[in-house]
Amino acid sequence: MILNVSGRTDIVAFYTNWFMKRYEDGYVDVRNPFNTSLVSRIYFEDVNGIIFCTKNPKPILNYINKIDKPVMFQITLTSYKNDIEPNVPNKTEIIECIKEISKMIGKDNVIIRYDPIFLSDKYTINYHIKAFDKMCLLLNGYVSKIIISFIDIYKNVMYNYKELNIKEFTDEDYMMIGIRFSEIARKNNMTVQTCCEDRNLVEYGFTKGDCFTIDDAYKLTGKKYGKWKARKNPNCNCAEMVDIGYYNSCKHFCKYCYANYDERRVNENFSLHDPNSSLLIGKLLDTDIIKVRKK
Repeated sequence: MILNVSGRTDIVAFYTNWFMKRYEDGYVDVRNPFNTSLVSRIYFEDVNGIIFCTKNPKPILNYINKIDKPVMFQITLTSYKNDIEPNVPNKTEIIECIKEISKMIGKDNVIIRYDPIFLSDKYTINYHIKAFDKMCLLLNGYVSKIIISFIDIYKNVMYNYKELNIKEFTDEDYMMIGIRFSEIARKNNMTVQTCCEDRNLVEYGFTKGDCFTIDDAYKLTGKKYGKWKARKNPNCNCAEMVDIGYYNSCKHFCKYCYANYDERRVNENFSLHDPNSSLLIGKLLDTDIIKVRKK
């Protein structure tokens, strides 16, 4: 089993102490987001690897060596300011943290996600190209792969649509990103690819791949995995993982977020977090049905 920690919220940024407590206790409970009375219990002895997805890896930096499982980090690092990412720490500090993690676990296990890309009067094509160039230059030698995606119009994006001031991509915009990002990545000894996009930009030098392939899973764990059935996107061919997060609980409050689809509930859910609970948000109820998640 591979844990995704997490696509539903930034556990590393806001709940590292809880995660490490669960790791030390040997199990974690995950409430089904679509049937809340069902709870999956996952024993870490059944876990073969962990994928940490985060915008801020700093809180877990000093705990990585305490985790005796193979780990990979997918770190979202974009150039947006506080108007779009109000609670994301200074990017320079995050870059230094990425370098430290790369030294610990190897650059092939540290993936950077420059996503989602959207265009506005402020965040133009040239803005993104300059930001991408600077990021790659600073991470040269510490990262080998970068994944990008373009913004999707999720519920939260619709709520913030006017504030985001999104401009539609033109064919020339895609071409500019494809050509310039490919050149920049190659110059800095990296590959760049898209994630679940119809416009994969391979004609401009992007590599074709998925965020976490079946081959990636095998390299990380030495185990064979099938396709992640929970992913409904037909373009997604990622390896099977189990997400232990909880929607509407990330306090980054990024304006483009898909996991916070009701921002008003985030503070409420955050207040229900108990570092000593087996669940990320709330506690087990007498009416809960607990099932052990099999390998």
